Amino acid sequence: MTPSKSSKAPFTFLPSAFLGKKHFAQMKRAHLFVVGVYLLSSCRAEEGLNFPTYDGKDRVVSLTEKNFKQVLKKYDLLCLYYHEPLSSDKVVQKQFQLKEIVLELVAQVLEHKDIGFVMVDAKKEAKLAKKLGFDEEGSLYILKGDRTIEFDGEFAADVLVEFLLDLIEDPVEIINSKLEVQAFERIEDHIKLIGFFKSEESEHYKAFEEAAEHFQPYIKFFATFDKGVAKKLSLKMNEVDFYEPFMDEPIAIPDKPYTEEELVEFVKEHQRPTLRRLRPEDMFETWEDDLNGIHIVAFAERSDPDGYEFLEILKQVARDNTDNPDLSIVWIDPDDFPLADSVWMDIPDDDDLPTAEELEDWIEDVLSGKINTEDDDNDDEEDEDDDDDDDNSDEEDNDDSDDDDE
Repeated sequence: MTPSKSSKAPFTFLPSAFLGKKHFAQMKRAHLFVVGVYLLSSCRAEEGLNFPTYDGKDRVVSLTEKNFKQVLKKYDLLCLYYHEPLSSDKVVQKQFQLKEIVLELVAQVLEHKDIGFVMVDAKKEAKLAKKLGFDEEGSLYILKGDRTIEFDGEFAADVLVEFLLDLIEDPVEIINSKLEVQAFERIEDHIKLIGFFKSEESEHYKAFEEAAEHFQPYIKFFATFDKGVAKKLSLKMNEVDFYEPFMDEPIAIPDKPYTEEELVEFVKEHQRPTLRRLRPEDMFETWEDDLNGIHIVAFAERSDPDGYEFLEILKQVARDNTDNPDLSIVWIDPDDFPLADSVWMDIPDDDDLPTAEELEDWIEDVLSGKINTEDDDNDDEEDEDDDDDDDNSDEEDNDDSDDDDE
C-alpha cells in the first residue's frame, strides 16, 4: 500500500469505528475514511529553516560482498537501502531516483557524523542480503554493532536525519535535576521507562542499559542516580516504571531487580498502547489486531482549542479502557501531515458494510487514480456553503422579525 513498504499499512485499517472532530457530519452519511498518508513518502516538505539542498556530490555507495567488511569497519552506524533490481519502467526508475536523492541529502547533512550510507541490490547481492537477514525490498535498515534496526518511518530526509541522530545517542538518558524531571513528565506521546539505580557501575543499571539498546530509538529509556529525583518520581532502588502513552500513572515492573531479558520481555508484552500518535518516524509500525476488536482512527489538531478538547476526551477514553486488549486508538494530528488528503467511500446502506474484497478493490482504485480524490473536497465546500447560506437566512429572518416588532 505504500511506496516504501510493500506489505505494511500505516495502521490497522478496519471498518469498526472512526472519530474526527470535523467529520461527525459526514459520519451520518455512513462514509468510510482512508487517510492519504501513503502519499507523503516522496513529497513531504523538508522541515527546518536551514535544511540544505543537495549539492550533487555522491556519498551513497553500492554495497557488495567484496566491500562489505571494509565498509562496516569504517562506520559506527551503517544505513542500508535494500531495493529491488532496477527496472526499465520509467515510473519505477523515477521513484528509485527520488529515494536515492533523499539518501544523498541525508548523507550530506550527516557528513561529519560516523554514519555510512549504502544501497543493496536485491538481485545482484542476493547472497549478502540473505546473510544480513533482509527480506523486504524497499526497506531501510540500520546496522549498529550486532543489531539490525528496520526503519518504520516516512522516507523523508528530515525524518531520517532526526531518526539517525537519536540512534547515535546513548540508549539511556540520565535525569539529575527537577527541571529534567519536568521535561520528562511532559513527554506523553511516547512509551518511556525510568529506573533508579545506585550508579552507572551497578549491574542492574547495565542490564537496564542493554535492554534499552533493543528498542532504541523508538522507546525512550531514562535513569537516575539521584535520591531526590527518585523520591519525586516515587521510585525505589533498582525499580523501573513503565509509562504507556497518555496514561496518568506508570506501571511498576514487578519482581525487581531485573535481568536484561526480563526487561525486554516486559516491554515487548506491553509496547502496544491503547492510544498512540501516528508519527512520521514510526508511521509504518503495525500490530496484528483482532478483526473483531474496536479500532478507532481519530483526528484532532492539538494546537486548535476544539481539537485539544477532543484529544482530552480521547485520552480519558483510553485511560478508562487501558486494560481492554480489543481497543486500539490511533490519533492523527493533521499538523504532522500537512499534505495528507481524505477519501470517502460511499456506502448506500448504513447496515451493509463492504466486504474485504470490495474494500481492497476500492483502495486500489484510489491509489491508481481511478477515483478522483478532489470530489470529496468539493462536496465539503458545498456543504460549508450550504451551512453559510442557512446561517445568513436565519440572520435575515431575525432582522425581519425585529422590524415587525417595531
